[in-house]
Amino acid sequence: MPKVIDLFAGAGGLSLGAFRAGFDVVSAVELDPHAIHSHKTNFPHTIHIQKDIMSLSGTKLLELSKINNDQLLGVIGGPPCQGFSSIGHGDVNDSRNQLFIKFFELINELQPVFFVAENVPGIMNDKYLKIRNNAFKNISNYTLLSPIQVKASEYGAPTIRTRIFFIGYRNDVRIRPITVEDIENMKIPLFERTTVRSALEGLPSNIHYSAKASGEKKIEERYSSSNSGYSQSNFFYQRVTSFRPHNIGDQQYCDLYTNKHIVNGCLPTKHSINVKKRYRSLKYGQQDKISKSVKLNPDGFCPTLRAGTGPEKGSFQAVRPIHFEYARVITPREAARLQGFPDWYKLPETIWHSFRQLGNSVSPIVAERILSAIYQKLT
Repeated sequence: MPKVIDLFAGAGGLSLGAFRAGFDVVSAVELDPHAIHSHKTNFPHTIHIQKDIMSLSGTKLLELSKINNDQLLGVIGGPPCQGFSSIGHGDVNDSRNQLFIKFFELINELQPVFFVAENVPGIMNDKYLKIRNNAFKNISNYTLLSPIQVKASEYGAPTIRTRIFFIGYRNDVRIRPITVEDIENMKIPLFERTTVRSALEGLPSNIHYSAKASGEKKIEERYSSSNSGYSQSNFFYQRVTSFRPHNIGDQQYCDLYTNKHIVNGCLPTKHSINVKKRYRSLKYGQQDKISKSVKLNPDGFCPTLRAGTGPEKGSFQAVRPIHFEYARVITPREAARLQGFPDWYKLPETIWHSFRQLGNSVSPIVAERILSAIYQKLT
């Protein structure tokens, strides 16, 4: 299998898409201890490098990945986007913006046959032109495609999450030229695009809060999941219930899922009676004035799931969508479905970490479609 390295790997959305597209993710670099724990759990045979990418050289990265330049086909990654996000401060001088430049510096050192970098649309703002130029000056020997804006719902995931993908390839006998059209041709036909109602079908829904009222809420309960309402040939159904690459997944959890069709991550958030009353009175697509949560439209797509802030910013939870039928915000497992993660993917033990990692992730369905287009160009 063609070998790739995943930088800023997070919980593994790009990694899963890469494996499903036919690549071998030999190593994953991620500094956050909780995210890399999730990646280790679900990708046990990948080499995990828990280091600050700013401290890594291309030579050291290859050494830690136990491969050489000739074996490396691609580098993929989603550099932190908080400094570019339209919902943040949009600070040009945010130190995290330098990680975008570092990604391309590593491309220059590693010289992979291709690369894929993902970020928020805000990165295309004119005020970040200097940052983009400083990054792209490292890839003068690559063909860089025009930035591609990808809406996840058009590629098979039930969310309107929109991201920019920077894709480049080297003039090399191992790959044929890639075009923007090659990526856009991977869109899913209209009749196969998945709505919120379809996406959540089969998951337990009318569930009740059962953890302690104080402290972090652990996801300790598991619930049976049935997907009998799906067509077995449905694109989304296949991605969230099967299509498990060889040697991927936590074996004990996957055995439970396979043999008993059990999923984790179904513990709901506790709401007061008054909050439930407000949520129940909302119409589809309407926002609660106090929590700012939006009630999902079952026949539409989910808005972009947010990650909230990290410990360095106070560990604030992100606003979570409200279930279209029940007076509560969605559970982590429902969020995973809406982001395109499969039921056999084991979620973290807490609600906060689950939502944070899912909100920061690339949809594995989107990643698979994009990386499949590139895989088909390999010679």
